[in-house]
Amino acid sequence: MSDTMWVSTSMPYLTPREKGQPDAWEAEATLRGGKGSQRIAYAGETPAPNEVAGLLGLQAGDTVVVRRRIIELNGEACELTDTYYPASIARGTRLAVKRKIPGGAVSFLAERGHIGVRVREDVTAGMPSSEEREALRLDRDDPVLRLSRVTLDGDDRPVQVDMMVMPADRQRLRYEIRIG
Repeated sequence: MSDTMWVSTSMPYLTPREKGQPDAWEAEATLRGGKGSQRIAYAGETPAPNEVAGLLGLQAGDTVVVRRRIIELNGEACELTDTYYPASIARGTRLAVKRKIPGGAVSFLAERGHIGVRVREDVTAGMPSSEEREALRLDRDDPVLRLSRVTLDGDDRPVQVDMMVMPADRQRLRYEIRIG
């Protein structure tokens, strides 16, 4: 593994933060000696894309709230993340506003009783779109990893879907599974 590769685990991003703590990305980057930040490119209502609608248990085109973010490490884009919420949960809340949420969206959802207890992630690899290539400053032949994550509450209802794009050569995804 090269020094520029980031080893990522999902658990910190699924756990609500204590009041006053930074969001999970900022905390993880700081712990590793870097500066993690994010730019919110868009927040608001939009029609659900087919894959997102399916993951949220909605019809394609149903209204959802999306937060489009460019995740940065030391000022460089390292991930593109679109996070979708059912409109019934997010309409008219901080999730629909183009502004950082203190402690992060997972903490915000937990404060309102939407606590994730199960997560399903799918990872694929492929070539980026021209927009993704430009945002991540990739060469024409550089592949990306695409991670889709659906978070479900205690009643098995989807509360959040994340669609992430990361440069494949700078990322390692780590999964730890405890049996029993």
